[in-house]
Amino acid sequence: MKLIETFRSPNFDTRNNVKSIKYIILHYTAMTNHFEAIEHLCSNSNRVSSHYLISKKGAIYYLVDTKDRAWHAGNSFWKGLTDLNSQSIGIEIDNSGHHLHFEDYTTLQINSLVRLISKLVIEFKISTHNILGHSDIAPYRKIDPGEKFPWKILKKKKIVYFQNVSNNQKKIVGNQTSLDLLSTNKDQKSIIMLKKIGYDTRNLKINSNAYKKLIESYQRHYRQNNISGKNDDQTYKLIQQHYKDVLTL
Repeated sequence: MKLIETFRSPNFDTRNNVKSIKYIILHYTAMTNHFEAIEHLCSNSNRVSSHYLISKKGAIYYLVDTKDRAWHAGNSFWKGLTDLNSQSIGIEIDNSGHHLHFEDYTTLQINSLVRLISKLVIEFKISTHNILGHSDIAPYRKIDPGEKFPWKILKKKKIVYFQNVSNNQKKIVGNQTSLDLLSTNKDQKSIIMLKKIGYDTRNLKINSNAYKKLIESYQRHYRQNNISGKNDDQTYKLIQQHYKDVLTL
């Protein structure tokens, strides 16, 4: 796999421990083309970067060494961790995003992404559950890589987690009893389950705009045909299965 190292970003600092890398975070560039994105990520004044950038034609640009801490996650949260930059690798994908044209991701760039993730997963022993979108770790301020990102293609390659939901689901074990004791309301239960999965549920209230954004974020990743922000039966079923799968880790 060829990496282009012509451009290097100065926007990084030192990781405390390379062995701490546990996550891969996927972003879209939200710019018109990859040249504009590279210029932005490599500018001293912007103080933002990523380890990799993948163009629409599938070229992989290596901007920050993985041993270093790139500045891609920003204000984020996952499983109690608030400094995702220290434990993650950031990959930007050339796509103009919701704010511009939000075109489909290309086959070439997704093929390159699959090859890159497959390599990183082996090198750093990263769990399929730990390959996330920017909107997963920052659901109240970010929406990338968005509902057009083909997570299911990556699932078919067995490099990311995705639920297998059947009509005859088994009862959730483990923390199910505590869930039943704490609440009979599916929204309250969902908050508990989403917290266990890893999402930021701190000070979250049902019927708030923040709760709607959290459900939208979950749907952008796991129910892309219906980004409603409503915790309907299908979304709830997905959260339940996800929670059950996390308990078995």
